[in-house]
Amino acid sequence: MQEHPLVELYITIDDSEQNAIIENLLASVNIDQVVLLTLSAVRISQQIMLTLLITDDAGIREMNTHYRQQDKPTDVLSFPLLDKPLVDAPADQLWSIQSDATEPGQETPDFITPPGMITNLGDIVMSWPTLVRQAAEAGHSALYELLYLLSHGVLHLVGYDDHTEAGYQAMVNVQEAVLRAIGPKA
Repeated sequence: MQEHPLVELYITIDDSEQNAIIENLLASVNIDQVVLLTLSAVRISQQIMLTLLITDDAGIREMNTHYRQQDKPTDVLSFPLLDKPLVDAPADQLWSIQSDATEPGQETPDFITPPGMITNLGDIVMSWPTLVRQAAEAGHSALYELLYLLSHGVLHLVGYDDHTEAGYQAMVNVQEAVLRAIGPKA
């Protein structure tokens, strides 16, 4: 498996054949390039890192249930570590800060990147079986779907939200531009 300076990669599929397929796909493309192209498209140039976990439907379902109260698998989840959006975009395209305080006046301290350190954007989790199904339904490769979802996840980590039409359209436009820039490898 190749090294990715920007992306800390984990694959947690209990099927060694599927793991090999995922590793071969990822070896055929530079996933750091997808991250950098996505950040460049939204005018972010600072040094970053993030974690990508590729799991199965059961793994992502558990996270989706726990963190979003939706008891079903999904294609991708993003867990930003930023306390506010990093991207400069209209407010109707961005997520807002939600306090998870358990008691009045008790707030969880923000994650702070120490000065001079690389900014950790957070975590992206993908379900391999779901992205394979979606790729087949859309008529493109699993690699294309994975890269599309990686770009999508990065956009969520830097502040975009697709719960509004404006946010959704902004994200899709960036994701499609990134995949066009990568070209036939995707």
